[in-house]
Amino acid sequence: MTAAVQPGDTGPKHLLNSIQDYVDAFHALYQEGKPSFFEVSGPLPATGRTDTALAATPNLTVILKCYEACGENTLHAHTTEDHVFIVLKGEVNFYGPGGEVRTFGPLHGVMLPRGTFYRFRASEGEPLVMLRIGCSAQQGGDMFARIGADGRQMDGNSAQNGHVEPVLSGMYFGPGHDGH
Repeated sequence: MTAAVQPGDTGPKHLLNSIQDYVDAFHALYQEGKPSFFEVSGPLPATGRTDTALAATPNLTVILKCYEACGENTLHAHTTEDHVFIVLKGEVNFYGPGGEVRTFGPLHGVMLPRGTFYRFRASEGEPLVMLRIGCSAQQGGDMFARIGADGRQMDGNSAQNGHVEPVLSGMYFGPGHDGH
């Protein structure tokens, strides 16, 4: 996997669909003792979501997440990772454990300490593009560990989490792309 998507490249190598895809992409991006430069760019989906790994260390990840009218629709929490979402395009509705909702758009974000239950959905009308930055909050913890409201483990790419298989639109978000 590469850190930046090239114009015209719509291959599935940029779609992170399993925990192993994420692990492999993060491993390939990490360069011990060296800076990692990246472009915030990735494919926009016609349906579902795309995740593009941009940069990583063993404890920190940067992912571009692009959504069509969907989101992470099941209340869940990450048990060993603090993370933040920053909206770059579109509008999102974030829901808390008590049903509270907060709607916000570009250049606004949310910080989610480990153990914070949430879910979100893209507002209708245009693609949702968010930068997700995650950091291990527990030494040696599984950065992919997530639980549902029932306390049981839940895969982020599962039907239980509202996952829809992505279909690429052929458009991109990022510098020099029409989707920006």
